[in-house]
Amino acid sequence: MHTKTTNTWSQTAMQILETAANIIAEKYLHEDVFCNSQATKDFLRFKLGGYEREVFAVMLLNNQHELIEYKELFYGTIDAAAVYPREVVKAVLAANAAAVILTHNHPSGVSEPSQADKAITQRLVNALGLIDVRVLDHLIIGKTTMSFAENNLLPVASTIIN
Repeated sequence: MHTKTTNTWSQTAMQILETAANIIAEKYLHEDVFCNSQATKDFLRFKLGGYEREVFAVMLLNNQHELIEYKELFYGTIDAAAVYPREVVKAVLAANAAAVILTHNHPSGVSEPSQADKAITQRLVNALGLIDVRVLDHLIIGKTTMSFAENNLLPVASTIIN
C-alpha cells in the first residue's frame, strides 16, 4: 500500500536498502546501538530515505535502549504528515516501550525542521512524559539527517496539572 518507489530508484534498489536496514537492526538488536548516533541515522535513512511522501515513524526502545520495534505510524503528502499523539502513545503502550526515537522524512531532501516539526515534537514529549516514556531524539531524514538532540532542539516535557 505504501511503497517506497521514487523516480530515480528502482524497486531492486529499494529492496537492497530495506535489507540493509534489517541487517543493521539484526546485528545490533541487543547491543545498545541506538545510543550510537551514526548507526541510528543509517538505520533510519535506509528505512525512510526512499519514500516520495512524508512518513512519520517511531523506534520503540526498552530500558536499555534496545530496539523493541520500528513502526511507521503516519503517511502523508509530499510535504506534510498528520501526526496524532494519541496514536503514538497507543503504540508505545502496546510495545511496553520505555523510550522512543521519533523520526520522519522530508522528501524534498531539506532536513531543516519546520515550525510544525518543532510543535509536534513538543506535544509528543509532553504526552509521552505523562506516561514516563523518554523521547531520546527526533530525527529528520533528508539528503542529510538532522537530530533534534544534537542541535539542542529537543524540548523538555512541560506538563501542567491543575
